[in-house]
Amino acid sequence: MNKFFKILISTFFSFIFTYTLGFSSEEKIKIGLLVPLSGNDKEIGQQIIKATKIALKDLNSDKLEIYPKDTQSDPNKTIKSAIELKNIGVKIIIGPVFYKSLNYLDEIKDIIFVSLTNKTLNLPNNVISAGVNATSQLNTIKKFIELNNIDKTIFLTPKVNYEAEIKKAIKQSTIKVFKQYVYDTEPTKLTAQIEKITNYKIRKQNLLDEIKRVENSDLIDKEKQLDKLKKKYTLGKVNFNSIIISDFDESLKSVITSLLYTDVSPKNKFIITFNQWFDESLLQERNVQPIYYPSINKENLENFEKKYYKEFNENPNYLSLLSYDLVGLIYYLSLNTNLIDINKLFNKKNSFKGKIGIFDIKDNKINHRLNFYQIKDGQIKKIF
Repeated sequence: MNKFFKILISTFFSFIFTYTLGFSSEEKIKIGLLVPLSGNDKEIGQQIIKATKIALKDLNSDKLEIYPKDTQSDPNKTIKSAIELKNIGVKIIIGPVFYKSLNYLDEIKDIIFVSLTNKTLNLPNNVISAGVNATSQLNTIKKFIELNNIDKTIFLTPKVNYEAEIKKAIKQSTIKVFKQYVYDTEPTKLTAQIEKITNYKIRKQNLLDEIKRVENSDLIDKEKQLDKLKKKYTLGKVNFNSIIISDFDESLKSVITSLLYTDVSPKNKFIITFNQWFDESLLQERNVQPIYYPSINKENLENFEKKYYKEFNENPNYLSLLSYDLVGLIYYLSLNTNLIDINKLFNKKNSFKGKIGIFDIKDNKINHRLNFYQIKDGQIKKIF
């Protein structure tokens, strides 16, 4: 972590709608914080505030003030809180957390919202997505594919609400994809689709035909060849050598299980997924390994988790780490640009090293330079 992250805080939050962290008679850098502090998502919001406390402590600057406000994960409450922040002179806001809370924010002028969402489609002009977006992940996957000279990659996307986001990311990353498929997550339909994608029935029939041919032949080593064939599940190659699956959790495991059923194994094809946030359940699933995915720096994440646990005796969510970095990012940018010129902050090309990794900033966009990991034999290994 760079030297920007040394910080002091004078107060912490109490359970009211307005909080103020840090006081000084000098002019401050006022950072708004729009997070859910009530309702079903309040724990997320409270952990984000705790992370900003750690950020302030690490930055060791008395020039920062953070003003949290409740969104209730509701667009109407979000804009009301955003107006309240504008009225006290806030020019830049971390948040909201969720994409649905971005509605109506384009009605507020002269404020930049650095949202924790990873969605980038149809954002208001004054909202910057700071989450680990699909483009950042595909840029990292592209690097891995090029390093391994992989020439035929198919892309599998579930039929869900981020399908358009994936299509945009593929175009922006310029990753070479041999074929793209959209699949149904319902197990029976999924298996049928994977069978079609992998030409399973044809390859299965090829095997049966070859067994029959050898059985009816006069080959000297007929029994040996038959024994060899009967150990196979299919005969014939698939027309790809890597698979990118933009899925998560049990749905991801279902896709890989369907691939195994059709005799496409991670042991002979690269199985690449999106960021799994070091899901430990994947370590136990030896049959889906090896599996590859981009993610934030694991060592930095673990160090932050230890620091957070020592401070609050609880484990943080991943959005906490992102909000920690964003406090440092805004502070860093403000050293070079007055917050009055808010639009310049994220327009010019900049890079910033945080706990999550390196942020690349340009044209009101944030992308992440991610690391790349392999899960194999129950272990996580960093590739680059």
